[in-house]
Amino acid sequence: MLSRSAQGLYWMGRYLERAEHLCRLLRLQVETLVDRPIREIHFGWNRIYDSLGRRPPGGDLDVGASDDYTLADSYTLAGDLTFERTNSDSIRNCFAAGRENARQMRHCISAEMWTCLNLAWLRIRELDIEDIWKVSPESFYARTTQEIDTFIGVAEATMYRDEGWRFMRIGRFTERSQLLVALLLAQLAAVRAQDEAIGADWTSLLRACHAFDAYKRSYSVEVRPERVLDLLVTDPLLPSSLCRSLDTLASEVAAIGPSPGSHAGAEAERLVGRLCTVVRSEWPGRGERAALLAQVRAHCLKLHDLVNAAYVDYDVEDSIVR
Repeated sequence: MLSRSAQGLYWMGRYLERAEHLCRLLRLQVETLVDRPIREIHFGWNRIYDSLGRRPPGGDLDVGASDDYTLADSYTLAGDLTFERTNSDSIRNCFAAGRENARQMRHCISAEMWTCLNLAWLRIRELDIEDIWKVSPESFYARTTQEIDTFIGVAEATMYRDEGWRFMRIGRFTERSQLLVALLLAQLAAVRAQDEAIGADWTSLLRACHAFDAYKRSYSVEVRPERVLDLLVTDPLLPSSLCRSLDTLASEVAAIGPSPGSHAGAEAERLVGRLCTVVRSEWPGRGERAALLAQVRAHCLKLHDLVNAAYVDYDVEDSIVR
């Protein structure tokens, strides 16, 4: 397929995955404002911002602030992450970018996919933080997450299983892998910055990844940090685990076929295979986990570059069969 089409579908998958991920984190975060301690609220905000590599508006949060100031800070932070036009990673901007890529690639997706995505965009495009905060912000995040999940389900049911389908999934699972690794590293950094470990911090991480029920089935109700990390990284049956995302990436990259006139496609296939091996066979003891996650993050960034070099920015002259 045309490299422009491959690029559009790849980024459509990435942007919508990013928007859905942030909706889940923010829904969980605004729910903590009701009855959770101030320390836990600030922990959640710091984890979100650290995982995005972004500074909160106005600088670091004041952990010793009163309830009123904490609520005001949360209002500002939620607005920055949800509707801020200058924040490229805000939910609104990610959704707008995903919808624009879908608009340009309408010839590659089904009519039902476009209708589903466009209706969701028409609902949120004129909203601002005041509109959702005075009613029920968690309902907004839940509905937006549901709409993105519906779009993915419609794609599963209606999209033609050609190269476009595979590039969309490569984009989705590349983004999912990077976001999860960044979230786990932010969790570890936030825990190190605290004077004591709180079980609620790890329980909230499980809930954010839709993994709490799976954890209870595997380990009972006692939440231990090392077990949480093991589940989210290495469990092949958990849909949101790093292992499962990388396995899906490996199968899609292998199925996409050789790249035109470039060795980057083969390099990408080898790299994602190496990542799968690292997660399955080399997941280390407690002391080395942060270092390995940092290594996986670097490899995921390199994978994006290789996919781009293989199928989008390749040399046209080298792709001509002589």
